[in-house]
Amino acid sequence: MEYTIKKLAQIAGVSTRALRYYDEIGILKPARINSSGYRIYGQKEIDRLQHILFYRELGVELDRIREFVNDPAYDCISALQDHREKLLEKKNQLEQLIRTIDKTIAASEGRTEMTDREKFEGFKQKILNENDRKYGEEIREKYGEETVNQSYNKLRDMSEEQYKELEELTALVQETLKQAFETGDPAGELAQKAADLHRQWLSFSWPSYNSEAHAGLAQMYVDDERFRVYYDKEQPGTAEFLREAILIYTGKKG
Repeated sequence: MEYTIKKLAQIAGVSTRALRYYDEIGILKPARINSSGYRIYGQKEIDRLQHILFYRELGVELDRIREFVNDPAYDCISALQDHREKLLEKKNQLEQLIRTIDKTIAASEGRTEMTDREKFEGFKQKILNENDRKYGEEIREKYGEETVNQSYNKLRDMSEEQYKELEELTALVQETLKQAFETGDPAGELAQKAADLHRQWLSFSWPSYNSEAHAGLAQMYVDDERFRVYYDKEQPGTAEFLREAILIYTGKKG
């Protein structure tokens, strides 16, 4: 079975504009162009589009998807199994949020009691799931299974006040880092303040602080494209600037 771009857009629930863009960036090329100049898609392209949409549903960036599907070693079966595992994680996360909502309603109606910690369990688990989905493999390889599990448990056991403090500190780190970057001096007062705030931010999840591990994490922000894209999204070069500031802060520079 072959489809024109219009027909494929209809059955897949995407726009023809999206399909043209996928063609442009090399993520989904049509099987051929017919004599009338229309893009024609075959079964291979149908299957690839399904995989692309699975990845998009899981929040994977298009650049990463392109790397995956264009890899000669790409295994469709393994990819589908991975999609399934990730979707189950998402399902469990949503179910936990629903349980939190149901218990909140019951507590509001006086049918049960709910601790402050329980009110935030679903949100904290979402943070953990997202972090593990994006970086779980790398941080386990770098720091070990036990350290990562201890970190997750520490986040999971946060009180309401600690959770709010973490959110406020996250925003403060980002704003201070933005201002420091504009000075261009990683050894300056603002940059070193950003590095110290980053250390405080880590204390919410790390079992204990270690300057060498802090410096290693800063290097990973530069080496790992996903971290680098996150920090560089507004100001290109921020990841390297933060690394330099942290290396100076931890005394690991040079």
